[in-house]
Amino acid sequence: MASQQDREELDAKARQGETVVPGGTGGKSLEAQEHLAEGRSRGGQTRKEQLGRNGYQELGSKGGQTRKEQIGTEGYQEMGRKGGLSTTDKSGGERAAEEGIDIDESKYRTRSRSP
Repeated sequence: MASQQDREELDAKARQGETVVPGGTGGKSLEAQEHLAEGRSRGGQTRKEQLGRNGYQELGSKGGQTRKEQIGTEGYQEMGRKGGLSTTDKSGGERAAEEGIDIDESKYRTRSRSP
């Protein structure tokens, strides 16, 4: 359990817009991020129970395939390269910057569709 001082430091970072709780993206405080993460996790568990294990896996696979179609094979590979660099304490982007690995994020941003 984090000490009161640790929690205060994490809360200060969260108030500056940093994500300090995995799954808490968008929360404006430590407490808000904790609630968001818990709700998102519970939502995923509920959906998994509704669909069953195979249905849930298929749903994830379809999402990945849709994303691959949106950004193309090259973009999907570049995104995977960045994700493969991530560790429990550092994001893939942080590790890439530290190690001088060039990640071209423009390759996996959703392409705008022409009318």
